[in-house]
Amino acid sequence: MVKAAVVQLCSGAEVDSNLATAAELLREAAAQGARLALLPENFAFMGRHENDKLAIAEATGAGPIQDWLATQARQHGLWLLGGSIPLRSPDGRVFASLLVMDPQGQCRARYDKIHLFDVDLPGGEQYRESRTIAPGRRAAAVATPWGRVGLSICYDLRFPELYRSYAGAEFLVVPSAFTAQTGAAHWEPLLRARAIENQAFVLAADQGGRHANGRETYGGSMIVDPWGQVLVRLDQHPGVLVAECDLHRQQAQRRSLPVWQHRRL
Repeated sequence: MVKAAVVQLCSGAEVDSNLATAAELLREAAAQGARLALLPENFAFMGRHENDKLAIAEATGAGPIQDWLATQARQHGLWLLGGSIPLRSPDGRVFASLLVMDPQGQCRARYDKIHLFDVDLPGGEQYRESRTIAPGRRAAAVATPWGRVGLSICYDLRFPELYRSYAGAEFLVVPSAFTAQTGAAHWEPLLRARAIENQAFVLAADQGGRHANGRETYGGSMIVDPWGQVLVRLDQHPGVLVAECDLHRQQAQRRSLPVWQHRRL
């Protein structure tokens, strides 16, 4: 058994304020016994303009946001998954990077967002992440005391082949900033599908609310069990959720429904 936590924020343009809110919610998670905690995409910063993230981008391995993640992990004894932060790319853009800190504050894994949200939604809502974000090139998973954790970020959720590359992982994480429009239609069905088809616990930490740039995110952060049941869920407000993940039950489900043995393609 392990207690896992997802943190939901409504991040704005002030890094210090965002980190202070996140720190308080991580403190609450640790007080409830969480050992594994996930922050949402863009947890430290959601600016007013697309290129604002370039101004706060950090070099790999050095910077105040990375130092903050390490400190929080050590302070609370957490395996802490830092949603996404902007790390400098050689081409002048940034990578949207998920960093995994162990309880000693050491970075144990990094995943750069592969699938970028370049879309035109109904009603004129438009996004072009590739203008400022360079795409990642490879999947990444990390070994923890409770099994493997497959890493992804937001729009990756729509690409099940990424999660198939994590076959057998006990956990999948999806830090996100899902739009209100797409979240209302697709967020929960996609998360539950990823949990069911991979027989994994899915931790999904979303942004939720109206941001400084006018964008509205959906919220609905949740933890889903390997049977596809939603264990806990938030609405749109900032907050933290903790749920107990029963790994013995997960293994029993995998034995009784051995989908990995039945794969043909």
